[in-house]
Amino acid sequence: MGRFKQFLRIIANKNPAPESQGNTPRVTPDPSARPATPDTPSIQLPPRSGVIVPLYIYPLNAGTWEPLHKAIADHPDLQFIVVINPNSGPGKPPAPDESYARELPKLNARPNVTTVGYVRTKYCKRTIDEVYEEVKVYAGWSEDGEQSGIFVQGVFMDEVPNHHSEHVENYLNDLTTKIKENPGILGKKLVIHNPGTIPDEALTNTRPDLTAVFEESYARYNACGPNEDNALAVYAREGCTYILHSVPKDKIRHVVKELRFRAEYLFVTSLKSHFYESFGESWPAFIEAMVEE
Repeated sequence: MGRFKQFLRIIANKNPAPESQGNTPRVTPDPSARPATPDTPSIQLPPRSGVIVPLYIYPLNAGTWEPLHKAIADHPDLQFIVVINPNSGPGKPPAPDESYARELPKLNARPNVTTVGYVRTKYCKRTIDEVYEEVKVYAGWSEDGEQSGIFVQGVFMDEVPNHHSEHVENYLNDLTTKIKENPGILGKKLVIHNPGTIPDEALTNTRPDLTAVFEESYARYNACGPNEDNALAVYAREGCTYILHSVPKDKIRHVVKELRFRAEYLFVTSLKSHFYESFGESWPAFIEAMVEE
């Protein structure tokens, strides 16, 4: 059985159709499915997902981020979360360098874009104060509010543990509270965790807005065993993010279609190394698959 059909079977088993009186199964129309015709079978359409972009590309000039700017402008109904990462974090305070100061306002001017700043917790081995100092650098960018366009609207926390402990839970809760309460983090104040795999259920109490439950290669995704695949499939779509690299270019559309059923935000690339340091040849195909209906 193909992965896509297997996933739909998992969802069907998780949400069986209710039965009417007389034990006759009641069929509920699926609003996302195209009606069948004599020539075309019924096709279940995936829901719309947003794009999360780990933008670890230094903007050398005004054209460096042009593929992203073009995608944002061409698809105003497609939501983008853009992870800003000047230097494995915000870089030196008090403000980003002139290249970021030139490009960041272009992103923040778009209503379908949310920018978030990158920090890493080193699996909660860095102190909260150390990580929060970097959060405060991002927050300091917005001294004049939104006027300059130099600000972020949340924080992407990388290298987050997936196993629960009292220390981890308290650490993540405390850091989340500090981020949410900092007036320099504007807008939605998103908190995103990236364990790269499914976290223990107890860690959902840390209440991030989004969790990257899968950050792996296409080969690793295809190699998921039944237990792992079932666990991924039933993880709540809302608040869930998948990040896949090394996807064959001719598989991009199929993979995106499948993952749109699974996650609220996606990033899929054919790049096999330095995945987040260029857009790669598959970027247009990825964006096209994200808006396909």
